[in-house]
Amino acid sequence: MRLPPGRFLARVTALPAIALSAWLLVAFPLLALGSLTPLVAAVLGVPAVVAACALVSRLVPDPPEEDVPWWPVVLVLVIVAAFAVVQVVYHAEALVIRRDPASYAMYTAWIAENGYLPIPQQRELIAGDDPALSYQSLAYYERGDVIWPQFMAGAPLVASIGYWLGGLDGMLVTTPFLGALGVLTFAGLTARLVGARWAPLAALVLAVCLPQQWVSRFTYSEPLTQILLLGGLVLAHDALVRRTRITDRWSSAHTLAAAAGLAFGLGLVVRIDAIRDLLPVVGFVGLLLIARRGQALPLLGGMAVGAGLGLYAGYGLSLPYLEYLSDSLNPLLLISAAVIVATVVATAALWRHGIPHVERVRRLPEAMAALVLLTMVLLAVRPLLWPDYGHGSDFTDGWVAYVQQREGLPVEGSRTYYDMSLYWVGWYVGLATVLFASLGVALVLRRLFQRRDPQWLLPAMLLVWTVTTTLLRPAITPDHPWASRRLIALVIPAFILFAVWFLAWLTRYCAVASSAERHTVPGRVLPAVVAATAAAALVVPTAATAVGTVRVEAGGTVPWNPFTMEISTDGVMSYRQDVGTVGATHRLCAALPEDASVLVVDSGMAGNYMPLLRNVCGVPVAAVDRPTRENVDRVVSEIHARDRDAVLAASDWERIEQLTGSVAGAERPFHVVARMDPSTLRKPPTGSWAFIGSVWVSVLPDEG
Repeated sequence: MRLPPGRFLARVTALPAIALSAWLLVAFPLLALGSLTPLVAAVLGVPAVVAACALVSRLVPDPPEEDVPWWPVVLVLVIVAAFAVVQVVYHAEALVIRRDPASYAMYTAWIAENGYLPIPQQRELIAGDDPALSYQSLAYYERGDVIWPQFMAGAPLVASIGYWLGGLDGMLVTTPFLGALGVLTFAGLTARLVGARWAPLAALVLAVCLPQQWVSRFTYSEPLTQILLLGGLVLAHDALVRRTRITDRWSSAHTLAAAAGLAFGLGLVVRIDAIRDLLPVVGFVGLLLIARRGQALPLLGGMAVGAGLGLYAGYGLSLPYLEYLSDSLNPLLLISAAVIVATVVATAALWRHGIPHVERVRRLPEAMAALVLLTMVLLAVRPLLWPDYGHGSDFTDGWVAYVQQREGLPVEGSRTYYDMSLYWVGWYVGLATVLFASLGVALVLRRLFQRRDPQWLLPAMLLVWTVTTTLLRPAITPDHPWASRRLIALVIPAFILFAVWFLAWLTRYCAVASSAERHTVPGRVLPAVVAATAAAALVVPTAATAVGTVRVEAGGTVPWNPFTMEISTDGVMSYRQDVGTVGATHRLCAALPEDASVLVVDSGMAGNYMPLLRNVCGVPVAAVDRPTRENVDRVVSEIHARDRDAVLAASDWERIEQLTGSVAGAERPFHVVARMDPSTLRKPPTGSWAFIGSVWVSVLPDEG
């Protein structure tokens, strides 16, 4: 049966969250049981994904908007496809751990190859309990005789699909597709809340936004988080279209509500800080219960299942990571408990009398709108009045001071720049988007407090809460584009969504205002002119930040035509990062004997390369904490006593020569000279820095 455009758009934009939720629901228990293999995952996971997509998507209701044409559907799909192609072409090869992308990549490589956690140290294949050896590195914690990776398992579980299909290259191009699915999901949310004809504009602004492109080129967790949380809003909207009572029999609305709750809860499997984003959903469930809506319990049940898996992912498979985050995580858990208790108490108190009629409070809707605008003004003047200090980390202080020196800024390592968070949003989506979004959220809240547009209640609760808490305290090292990670999952989509809603409202307002003069040319074209002008104000600044400064050079590269021009940019999106790392990694692994035990004798590279040697090359590896010749000789003898080949690894050959007295047989299989992202504090990121990575190895013969 041929699907009409509106129904097709509604279903296809719900599929990403449905499919990924089904995959995580199968893959995570397999990892927890130590049974995650390609065969088992395919046998159990593929049918689960196919069944979920086939069954749940059929329950998605038709959009309330009538006569949806095909052109917005086609435009959305074109934007999504173009985004995926561009990100695949420009995908990064971040395998050497300097920041989070390579940490996730190494996590993926380990579970895709081995299917279980924790990672054994294999110290019995090196030198036993020799006190000179260390097994932990950047993003990997040594506990007893095992190693626990940093971060949550959700993103590596999805990237493992790419690894199984195409090795390291397949893994690295998985996230570009996730980023494209995030754009598709966001278009679906916009179509439901604003209108299908406005979905292409929202998708385009998000697609050209620098942070969306940037995180989609790396193995970050944000694209998957974005799909699950925005997809949860999509499914919750569809579930609530039909009004059901709490005593009604199970229906499609209940199934969609359970799917929405599961997508929300599984966000914790991907990022533990999703707990904060889900607090408004808990309050919304309380409102549904008070209203006697049948979707309340399925939504709560699905979220409880997903959140339960997320908590096990944290405390069962990433406990050292949560211990590291305890200063911020423990207060968040206490706040979450307080919100749950308050919701239960409020629900019980209001159970008999129903939801209060806030619309009867005089001027309350207008006061809420004014409060939104006042809050935005205070965030705008915050850098002038309340500059923020205090990272709580000496390492972060040192890094910020280094970047300040490079930018010629006053050296204040403790400066967090959190007070500039609203300006960060303005960098990436433009001042017009920030202004339109501010007016949009003010009008939406005003209408909600008038008990109008109930479909906006959950999105407004979740998005306004997340935007406010994130802008007040981004809780991230403030250099860019790194800090833009904190904005892309929900904050920037929220600004774009509210801005597009305001633009749609403004266009309708102009159409109504000019209806009396629609027989005149100005009356007919005014709405179109307003829409086109405002849309350009959203798209152009957003694209300009991603492109950077455009340089036009005469002469070009065609010698017989002196009038040709070469156009280049210095934007972060104009190059690939760490190019050549995959090939260098393959050469490094090939250079190691099958029974190699690797000793990293260079403290400068130990934390960066140990996971790559262990997780990708599959060899036992340890760092020599005190790389003296005596310690190295002793450990090498222990390795040889186990009938294994001892291999020394360092970033330069001089280090190997100092410890062995010779560089005979030393080679440099890993050598990469590439571009990497810059770091900026007071302006959008442009240009690039150099990345130079080298690993020298020397196989030491057993002299008997």
